Amino acid sequence: MKNGLDLGGAYQATLRRIKAQGGEKARLGMAVLMWMSHSRRPLEVHELCHAVVIRTGSTNHNSDDIPTLSTLINCCQGLVTLEKSGSTIRLIHFTLQEYLRAHPDVFKSAHSTMAETCLTYLNFQHIKDFSAGQPSDPRDTPFLEYSSLYWGTHMRMEISDCSKRLALQLLDRFDGHISAKYLWNSNNGGLPSYENPGDEPFSALHCISYFGIAEVANTLLDMNRWDVNQVDSAGTTPLIWAAKHGHEEVVSLLLRNEHIQPDRPDSKFDRTALSWASANGHEGIVKLLLARKDLNPNNLSRCNRTPLSWAAMKGHEGIVKLLLGLKDVNPDIPDTKWGQTPLSLAAENGHEAIVQLLLARKDVSPDIPDAWSGHTPLSWAVENGHEGIVKLMLDRNDVNPNYSNKRGKTPLALAAGFGHHRIVELLQARLSRCAQ
Repeated sequence: MKNGLDLGGAYQATLRRIKAQGGEKARLGMAVLMWMSHSRRPLEVHELCHAVVIRTGSTNHNSDDIPTLSTLINCCQGLVTLEKSGSTIRLIHFTLQEYLRAHPDVFKSAHSTMAETCLTYLNFQHIKDFSAGQPSDPRDTPFLEYSSLYWGTHMRMEISDCSKRLALQLLDRFDGHISAKYLWNSNNGGLPSYENPGDEPFSALHCISYFGIAEVANTLLDMNRWDVNQVDSAGTTPLIWAAKHGHEEVVSLLLRNEHIQPDRPDSKFDRTALSWASANGHEGIVKLLLARKDLNPNNLSRCNRTPLSWAAMKGHEGIVKLLLGLKDVNPDIPDTKWGQTPLSLAAENGHEAIVQLLLARKDVSPDIPDAWSGHTPLSWAVENGHEGIVKLMLDRNDVNPNYSNKRGKTPLALAAGFGHHRIVELLQARLSRCAQ
């Protein structure tokens, strides 16, 4: 095999041999390849063995039907191999995964099939018999974690009528389902485990907003069974989940609800949907939120960081432009944790275009030191070697090039100490001009 065409031809021939086995062997071989090439994380052998025998829409499966590892390997006709550890298998070469993903015709609707498989498993009676606060034995439910965490990811990539029906079946009593516990715990490090949800459940609407499946979200909203402002145990609303993860269509659906409170912060970080969308670079969602009149663009998070500060720190230039275009936005609010303004955060992190935008404002003070280190925006740019930003700052007459931080370090001392020789030259030139 000398090139990609030779590899492709070899893979095609082997796939034909797998299908030619007929019956259960052919089905198992193709199922193994589908899961190994399209799963959202590598599957353990025990997970894979369960996944490939689940029949869409069934209500349970017989443990006697679970295939052995050797059976799976044999059904794949040499396209998978056993790792040296003897407990995991992998595709024979990375080019096989590339080939399988590049040829969607190999599998019929891979992601919707995988979503249907996960949802079928979660709707099994013995899975539903667990409560959200009840632990399950991974040895008895090896496919529970993967199906709980990724059914919606597969479904968002490719939805089918069957997966929608199965999803609605799961979501009907989702806050009491054990998969709610898995999904909650995987996304809320540092918070108490989802053992006693009490009056603040992780509801169906939270779940579907997290996954971002607009078609199902629309159905849930039409059913009018769930409060659109319901908070989970972290005080997070469905709108915040959708905004945080960039699900613009779901955000749009939620904002159409007449009862929505778009500026309600979560209780873990005191951050609103606008704050999360601004920090995570979801410009379309920021536009949707800013179109509302019942929203405060200067809302502070727990560390008193505004949406503009988050966007400036993360380097989201388009969002910074949107926020600066508002009449009532304050571009110079420092956070209370470190005392850094949006300009300070942008300068520290090397976002030159955002520094330019902020310096163009008359209501931005370019030389404010932060409360923690006494660094000015110039000092931060110097320390981190952002030469372009240093030039921008030194072109200003209202920037002190010789300001000492709390350790008594001037920008020149910082540049020399960190070995930024070109910045040393820029500072020396500016200091010489000041001395003349």
